[in-house]
Formats: sequence, C-alpha cells, structure tokens
Amino acid sequence: MKKGFRGTGTVERVDFPNKGIAVTDDGDRVIVKNTIPGQKVEFVVNKVKHQRAEGRLMEVIEKSPLETEEPCPHFGMCGGCTYQTVPYEKQLDMKLTQVKKLISDAIGTEKESGYEFIGIHGSPKKSEYRNKMEFSFGDEYKDGPLALGMHKRGSFYDLVTVSDCQIVDEDFRTILKATLDYFSKNNIPYFHRATHKGYLRHLLVRKATKTGEIIVDLVTTTQTEGFNEEELLAGFRYALLTRHYDGRFKGVLHTKNDSVADVVKNEGTEVLYGDSYFYEKLLGLKFKITPFSFFQTNSLGAEVLYETAREFILGDNKDSLNGKTVYDLYSGTGTIAQLMAPVCKEVVGVEIVEEAVCAAKENAALNGLDNCKFIAGDVLKVLDEIEEKPDYIILDPPRDGIHPKAIGKIIEYGVENMVYISCKPTSLARDLQIFMDRGYRVEKICCVDMFPNTYHVETVVLMSKVNPGK
Repeated sequence: MKKGFRGTGTVERVDFPNKGIAVTDDGDRVIVKNTIPGQKVEFVVNKVKHQRAEGRLMEVIEKSPLETEEPCPHFGMCGGCTYQTVPYEKQLDMKLTQVKKLISDAIGTEKESGYEFIGIHGSPKKSEYRNKMEFSFGDEYKDGPLALGMHKRGSFYDLVTVSDCQIVDEDFRTILKATLDYFSKNNIPYFHRATHKGYLRHLLVRKATKTGEIIVDLVTTTQTEGFNEEELLAGFRYALLTRHYDGRFKGVLHTKNDSVADVVKNEGTEVLYGDSYFYEKLLGLKFKITPFSFFQTNSLGAEVLYETAREFILGDNKDSLNGKTVYDLYSGTGTIAQLMAPVCKEVVGVEIVEEAVCAAKENAALNGLDNCKFIAGDVLKVLDEIEEKPDYIILDPPRDGIHPKAIGKIIEYGVENMVYISCKPTSLARDLQIFMDRGYRVEKICCVDMFPNTYHVETVVLMSKVNPGK
C-alpha cells in the first residue's frame, strides 16, 4: 500500500489515541483516525512508515452498528467529540478496552502480573460538562465572514462556529453568540496566522459548575488601527452583560497577546468588569481560579477522579497516612494535595508552573490548611533540594508522562506505595514498565472518564514496592 492509494475498509477496532484499524477486502490494514469500530470507510494513504500505512478519512460509507443519531449539528465538521454518535456505555467500553490493551502489552495481563483492573467510572454528566472553553476567531473558509469556535477537523486555518456545542451549557453558547454578533457588526478583523495582521485572537470562557460563577477573557493583539479600542471593549462588555444567563458573571477581562504562535498567551491582562478570578468547589473545598490557571475541565468528573485516587491512597485504613509526609508531584493548583492534607502530617507539592503554585498556596490558605508546602520548579531538579523525605508519593504528570531521570529519583526514595494519575494511557504504559523493572508492582488500576464523547480518558494506578524496606 503506497502513499496516495485510495481505498475502502471496515474498521476492526480503535486503538488509543483515536487510531482506527481498517481492514480492506484484500486483508491489508491501515490506520484511519476519527473512526468507529464497524464503520466502512473510504481513505487515502498519506503516510507509510515501517510497513505501516496511515490514511486520511475521506468518507464514512456505512455507519457502525454502534452508532446512533448525532445530537450535535457540528459533528463531523468540528475537530472534537469523535465518539459522539456512540451511546455512552459503549464509549466507556471502548475506552476501557483501549487502556487495558496498552497496559497488558506493556506489563502483562491481570493474570500474568497479578494486578486488579477495577473497570471504568463514567462522568456524572454526559453533556454540558465542560467548565472551560478556548474559542478561536477566524473564518469558516478563506475570506469568509467572521467565525468564532473550533478548528475544522483536519484544518489548521478554517473554523466552525460552534454556536450549538453540546459539551458546554447554554451560558457558553450565549456568550459565543453575543461576542460573534458584536464584533461582526463592528467589522473587527481577526488575527491572520499567515500575515500576522488583525486584532481578534481567542475567547476564553470559564464557568464554575458548583458556584455558577462566570469569567470571560477576550484575547487580542495590540493592533488597533481603524477603531477606538477603549470604546470597542466597553461595547463588548455591555454586549455580554446585557444577555440572560443561568449563572452569574464574575468578571470580563481583556488579555493582550502579540505572539505569532497560535496559542492563548498572557502578555498583560486588564479587568473590564468585576474580578480577574472566580471560585469553584470540589469535595467540600473551595478553589480560586484565574483565566490561565490549570483546573480540571469537568468539575463533577474531577470529584470522581479524586475520590478514586483517595480510595487507592487510603485503602481500608483511613488513618494510614497519619503522621506521614506525602509528596504530590506535578501538583498543579494543589487540588490533590489539599484533599490529602487533613489526613497526613504534611503535603509537599511540586509544580513547574509558577502561577499554579501561587494559586495552590492561596487556595490552601482559603481552605484553612497550614500543612501544605508548594514549590515552583521542575520535579527533576526540585527533588534534589527538598529536605523532607516522603512516606507516600502521588504522581499526576502532564500528558507526556514522567522524565526517565525523574522516575529514577522517585524510585530511590523507596516508599512502600505510590499512586499514579495519568491523562494519557500511552505515557502511563511506558512509565509503568520502568517502575516494574525497578522493583515496584502494580496493585490496582481504574479508569475515570472525564471527557465524554471524546477519546480521552484518565487512569489511576496504585503501585507498591516488591521488597519494602530495601
């Protein structure tokens, strides 16, 4: 099968992340992304490497028996929500199967390695679950009218105005429509990635699930030729605040970003209305969140994830950490650290993003927790500087997993138990191999679905030292 070959095949299975394995009538296999098991698809091979062909999906010729009607009008055009046509229970089965395969390929099956795979916990909400969205300004086709939404599937430039997106609630949709209407009427140009000219870049929207507080941040360049920016932003604020919402507006912000990269970057933020933060609650704790601080995008799902991790950590003995020091590595805004603080002597959190560390310290004080210590820096370097030695280690690394040298330092502590929380099963499988080769065994594994209708999934793993004390 050569590059440029056009053919058809039936999707046999889908491997993480989102890699459909299509089988042709001749028995050849090709990887086709954005597919569902059972679909008959047409593809064009765009890459052949190590005798493995990868193809671009051209058309779904026949739907999968798994599929039902898609509830979102943007399905197929928008680059997200690949699994939206699949009933939720089937989505969970697909994710569980994918993770199980990755783990068993890396460290052996449950029977071979002796661990328990508990299963998968679903999200409490299957739709309208996200508490954060980053919308981009652009056009749906070259030189077309202003659009605000997500990139089209397979495109770096074209956008889909996702005015009826089903993974956010009505307040998000109202904010998107109000923003697009306002700037369209005022003929304000968006920032063109090719020419680096234009004003509008991104719209960041966050809404707390528990408190209902809303914060909106308009991200633009400083290119204000042809209009009065102060008057424009005042009108934008008015356009937002005069709409009806189920939640309550906490703040409207304006962030400047002249970087040529197509990312949301903060080069200075001003408050147009209210405050630059809002509050969310998780498992009885209160968290202050700013536009750019990390916080799980599914609040109710995060409670399931952290409850699962806490059960793995404490087991049947709720006093198991009494008088002990816990490391929370890659701690983000310190959510896990603060959940563990009441049951242990001290929690030491390490996080490379300074803003997240500042938020963690502030949130710990907000919740009256004085036994949390947060350090800003790379885990690989900071571990050489911490004087307190851990009795227990919690790992929640970014998608790429843990640096191999950092894993070595973590193992050298010789703690009896560790919990690893992963947002990317491929990185997890790789890291677990290293831990097992260096004297740890996997005890329990459980998946938690934080992102219904997508291929993403979280995994929680409990590990123990094979020969404790050595």
